[in-house]
Amino acid sequence: MPRERFKTLTEQMFYILLCLYQERRGADILEMVRAITADRVSIGSGTLYDLLEQFAHEGMIQETKAEGRRRSYIITEKGRRMLEKEYLRLQAQTADYNRILGKDH
Repeated sequence: MPRERFKTLTEQMFYILLCLYQERRGADILEMVRAITADRVSIGSGTLYDLLEQFAHEGMIQETKAEGRRRSYIITEKGRRMLEKEYLRLQAQTADYNRILGKDH
């Protein structure tokens, strides 16, 4: 049975969608991901554009502008819901970790 597409997000997917709460071009997304993660997460340009294409095909983002090869994107309501779902999943994992290891917030 094939894995359901986008059931969960990879770290790279999560940050791409997060960056697209504001309209951005691909190069701006790459820069922002590195900045907000203090270089912990980096995305290759090939991976970025492949994911942008997949997200657009699934209706999670939409293209807003095309100037030659430069394209801008923004997250859609469907993309926001997916990002929120992933955020809640990560919070649940953190809560489980804290509960099992006896950690406080």
